[in-house]
Parts: sequence; C-alpha cells; structure tokens
Amino acid sequence: MIEAPVNYLADLSVKPVTYNPPAGTGMPRRVGNYRNFKVKVEDGRPVASNLSLDRQAFTLVRHDTAVRDFYDEDEVKTAYYAEVEALVRRETGAAKVVIFDHTVRTADRAVERGLRTPVQSVHNDYTEKSGPQRVRDLLPPEEAEVRLKKRFAEYNVWRSIAADPVEMMPLGFVDSQSLAPRDLAVCDLVYADRTGEIYQGVYNPDHRWYYFPRMTRDEAVLIKCYDSRKDGRARFSLHSAFDDPTSPPNPKPRQSIEVRTFAFFD
Repeated sequence: MIEAPVNYLADLSVKPVTYNPPAGTGMPRRVGNYRNFKVKVEDGRPVASNLSLDRQAFTLVRHDTAVRDFYDEDEVKTAYYAEVEALVRRETGAAKVVIFDHTVRTADRAVERGLRTPVQSVHNDYTEKSGPQRVRDLLPPEEAEVRLKKRFAEYNVWRSIAADPVEMMPLGFVDSQSLAPRDLAVCDLVYADRTGEIYQGVYNPDHRWYYFPRMTRDEAVLIKCYDSRKDGRARFSLHSAFDDPTSPPNPKPRQSIEVRTFAFFD
C-alpha cells in the first residue's frame, strides 16, 4: 500500500470541459474545480487472479506481443490490432470485436514528438451517452442499430511499450464496486473537429485504488469503460496516471499504448 496524490474534481461548482489540441501541437486545457487528493493505492498483483472485468472493471493479464516498434503506426495497426482483438475475444467471450483507435503516450518530449502525455486526472473514457454514440459513429447504420439492441462494452487495453519496467507515472484504477453514481461527472471533450463526452471523477474518500507496480512489456491491463448491460455488473470505471512516491530518483520516462475496442455480444 502506498499513498499518492491523484487529481479529482473537488466539486461541480464549475462545469468540467477539456480542450484537446491535435497531437503534437500543445497540451490539453482543462476547465473545472480540480484538486489533488491523497489516496491509498493498493498493490494489485497479490490479488490479480481475483480481479474481474464485471466486478472491479479492470484486470491484469499476461500478453506477449510480436510488435517490435510501437511507434510504427503501420505495425501497430496490422500486427498489434490483431493481437488485441484476439485478447479481448478471449477475456470477454465477445462475438465481435471492433478496434477503433489507439494512443501512444510518453513522458519524454511528447508534444515535440507528436505524441500525447500520460493523463493525470481521474476519468473514464465514455459516458452513458457517448458509448452508444461512438458505436453509431463507427458501424454502418443498420448494423449499429442491431448491435445496440444487444449487450456491448468498450474496453481499453493498456500496456507499457518500454524495454524496462514502468518507473514513472503508473496507471491507477478505482474498484468499480466502490463507485457511487454521483462520482461520475459529464465532461465535454472538445476537439478541433468534434465534441465528445467523458466522465471526470468527483472525489469520494470511499474509492478503493489499485495499481500494478513495475509493469513490463509482456503484461496488459484491460479496463472496462462502458457496458450497456444494467444487471448489477460494473458498467464504468475510473483511472488515472499518478506520481508514485516509490519511484527511483531519476525514473525512466513512461512509454505506453492504449487501444480502444468495442466488444459485441450475441
């Protein structure tokens, strides 16, 4: 167990909005009453086998990859997308998996290199509204309406892409079982060509935080960011990069990739 500061919305006195410039052109600008709160973060490795996508909304898996260069867009879209599709099918039992984008992040000269930085705010990538809307954006209209009548879920697959274990800004996860509805605040996500929605986390001292220290290149975390089924299973999650107080004095910059997927069930 460690104690670390994480960046939450303190309250909803200011409507949260995030302005995202094109990659490599600047840093995101956030509006909202954000503050750092110290939380206890538990090492999830000893309990990893007990974690479930339908309870905690995240799970750690061993996942070997044949990808040599995660900075090579073509290799990621051909080799890695196929690996991730197979992984999500295996872990969820989905009938169909659609991979629709990925983001490479680095703590080392990200803007200069046309990349994005680790996100140090407590958030979830999709909302009650934006989950179904993204399906409509991605699939042909007729197929989208058929798929939306059955269960579907959005999963992010996150991994380190560095040769060495993660030493800087690991990713932390809130156990979905400790979330209350009021903890999820709709935040407009403004891009140059469109506006979407995400949830920002509102501080709740009851949140149970986990992380997986020193993640390696042959591990991956699946994070459930949306589930259409309303039967008591985890539907949303909260996660954030954070400054680990146990990091070495001169940690190697974090390098990671997240792939976003929709899983459709029959």
